[in-house]
Amino acid sequence: MNNSQVLNTILIVVGAGILIYTLTGEDISPYFKIIGLVIIMLGLYRATNFWVATKDDHEEDAENK
Repeated sequence: MNNSQVLNTILIVVGAGILIYTLTGEDISPYFKIIGLVIIMLGLYRATNFWVATKDDHEEDAENK
Protein backbone atom coordinates (compact mmCIF):
# COMPACT_ATOMS: atom_id res chain seq x y z
CA MET A 1 0.00 0.00 0.00
CA ASN A 2 1.26 3.42 -0.94
CA ASN A 3 2.22 5.84 1.87
CA SER A 4 -0.17 8.41 0.42
CA GLN A 5 -3.07 5.98 0.71
CA VAL A 6 -2.16 5.20 4.30
CA LEU A 7 -2.12 8.91 5.17
CA ASN A 8 -5.48 9.44 3.47
CA THR A 9 -6.99 6.53 5.39
CA ILE A 10 -5.60 7.82 8.68
CA LEU A 11 -7.04 11.29 8.02
CA ILE A 12 -10.48 9.86 7.28
CA VAL A 13 -10.46 7.61 10.36
CA VAL A 14 -9.22 10.37 12.69
CA GLY A 15 -11.83 12.81 11.37
CA ALA A 16 -14.57 10.22 11.81
CA GLY A 17 -13.34 9.49 15.33
CA ILE A 18 -13.52 13.14 16.25
CA LEU A 19 -17.06 13.42 14.88
CA ILE A 20 -18.21 10.31 16.73
CA TYR A 21 -16.68 11.69 19.92
CA THR A 22 -18.60 14.94 19.51
CA LEU A 23 -21.86 13.04 19.01
CA THR A 24 -21.46 10.96 22.17
CA GLY A 25 -20.36 13.65 24.60
CA GLU A 26 -22.12 16.58 26.17
CA ASP A 27 -20.95 20.20 26.29
CA ILE A 28 -18.39 19.67 23.55
CA SER A 29 -17.33 22.69 21.54
CA PRO A 30 -18.78 22.89 18.02
CA TYR A 31 -15.28 23.62 16.80
CA PHE A 32 -14.44 19.92 17.27
CA LYS A 33 -17.22 19.05 14.80
CA ILE A 34 -15.81 21.54 12.32
CA ILE A 35 -12.29 20.20 12.76
CA GLY A 36 -13.53 16.62 12.31
CA LEU A 37 -15.37 17.52 9.11
CA VAL A 38 -12.37 19.40 7.73
CA ILE A 39 -10.06 16.44 8.44
CA ILE A 40 -12.47 14.00 6.77
CA MET A 41 -12.86 16.24 3.74
CA LEU A 42 -9.09 16.69 3.46
CA GLY A 43 -8.60 12.92 3.51
CA LEU A 44 -11.35 12.35 0.94
CA TYR A 45 -10.00 15.10 -1.31
CA ARG A 46 -6.50 13.63 -1.23
CA ALA A 47 -7.85 10.10 -1.82
CA THR A 48 -9.95 11.08 -4.83
CA ASN A 49 -7.05 13.01 -6.36
CA PHE A 50 -4.88 9.91 -5.96
CA TRP A 51 -7.54 7.69 -7.52
CA VAL A 52 -7.98 10.02 -10.49
CA ALA A 53 -4.24 10.20 -11.08
CA THR A 54 -3.86 6.41 -11.05
CA LYS A 55 -7.13 5.29 -12.67
CA ASP A 56 -5.50 4.30 -15.98
CA ASP A 57 -2.57 2.39 -14.48
CA HIS A 58 -4.22 -0.98 -15.10
CA GLU A 59 -4.45 -0.23 -18.85
CA GLU A 60 -0.72 0.43 -19.05
CA ASP A 61 -0.03 -2.85 -17.24
CA ALA A 62 -2.22 -4.73 -19.73
CA GLU A 63 -0.37 -3.18 -22.69
CA ASN A 64 3.02 -4.19 -21.30
CA LYS A 65 2.05 -7.86 -20.99
